[in-house]
Amino acid sequence: MIAIYPGSFDPITFGHLDIIKRGAHFCDRVIVAVLRNPNKTPLFTVEERLAQIRLTTRHLPNVEVDSFEGLTVTYAQRQGATALLRGLRAVSDFEMELQMAHTNKTLSTQLETVFLATSNEYSFLSSSVVKEIARFGGPIDHLVPKHVAESIYRCYAKTHPVSALTEPTLAEAEPPTRMLHE
Repeated sequence: MIAIYPGSFDPITFGHLDIIKRGAHFCDRVIVAVLRNPNKTPLFTVEERLAQIRLTTRHLPNVEVDSFEGLTVTYAQRQGATALLRGLRAVSDFEMELQMAHTNKTLSTQLETVFLATSNEYSFLSSSVVKEIARFGGPIDHLVPKHVAESIYRCYAKTHPVSALTEPTLAEAEPPTRMLHE
């Protein structure tokens, strides 16, 4: 089975990596597909995100990394995929993802959506949470791969000089959700 794991991955997190690893366990091929969305202003370019994901998944031989524009269904058909991988963190994710799965099914009856419940330790984690913590100078090394964290710290060091690079002990013992409200 060939599966597509689509998303923006801006940046890739340990939660994404968890879904990729688990999908790679039962799929012949997993293609991590970065959506090129001209309506968004990402932190990283598509090329930077592709490089980050390739480095993060280099130890998984059946994982490929690519980018696409347009409909996920169209991209999946071009790749010969029969499944879309989607991670679910909460009920709110399920509602949105179920609607998308039904919509995709109207576009291609050959494509199934496979939902994987996010592992407990990543149930709160999103790319947005990572960026918000970093933007306010909090540590993110426990949320994203080291090379990704370093890239994020460099991005925010330009506008926010207090970062985990300059103050590594900043709020290390606090859970990330608490730091969002400080």
